[in-house]
Amino acid sequence: MKQLLLDWGATRPQTLENFVVAKNQELASVLRHISQTAAAGRTAQQVLIWGEAGAGKSHLLRALGMHPAAILLTPSSPAESLQWSADYLLYLIDDCDRLNPAQQQALFHLINQVRDNGGVLVATAKQAPLQLDLREDLRTRLGWGLVYQVHGLSDEEKIDALSQSAAARGLSLSAGVVPYLLTHFRRDMQSLSTMLDALDRYSLETQRPITLPLLRELLQTSDYTTQP
Repeated sequence: MKQLLLDWGATRPQTLENFVVAKNQELASVLRHISQTAAAGRTAQQVLIWGEAGAGKSHLLRALGMHPAAILLTPSSPAESLQWSADYLLYLIDDCDRLNPAQQQALFHLINQVRDNGGVLVATAKQAPLQLDLREDLRTRLGWGLVYQVHGLSDEEKIDALSQSAAARGLSLSAGVVPYLLTHFRRDMQSLSTMLDALDRYSLETQRPITLPLLRELLQTSDYTTQP
């Protein structure tokens, strides 16, 4: 069988439009407003988004990162990059709870600089501010602005969202395909959407409809590989 490689870096862009909102209506509204008005002025604003892995925190940051005046920073970014610059309006800090001591100190100063000079700082973490394993003054600063928990989708919401996405893309899925995928594959929406793309390609290559046997074949073949 021809090898099918899922390239996780080449998946469709993550945008605010394709984020499945579900219980996160207020958060999505705030982030849309930030994205639309970030260039209108330099009013300081800060948001902390927290929630479990796979809930969509990184999706939201990458969506905001499409703004031309945004900078996306992660635990792999050097501490020197965590400083205010007139070149940026949006400072996006992913997984701030994983920053090392030097990065934590730099983020503490960046928050103060954004408040003094203007801009928007949006950070993500797995827990609410008071529960973060960070230096005390940084925990306090992270709680200064808006704090939102991003709620992951229930299985029913994921099934509904994937079914709607498939229908919008003109894919005909046999009954049982999406529930089986949900229990035998990665459970985050980005990975699940990527698999729908792979199923579509595989269906076209084999000239077979997207059925449960086709999905099982794709998942079980020894020639099928993924790149996490």
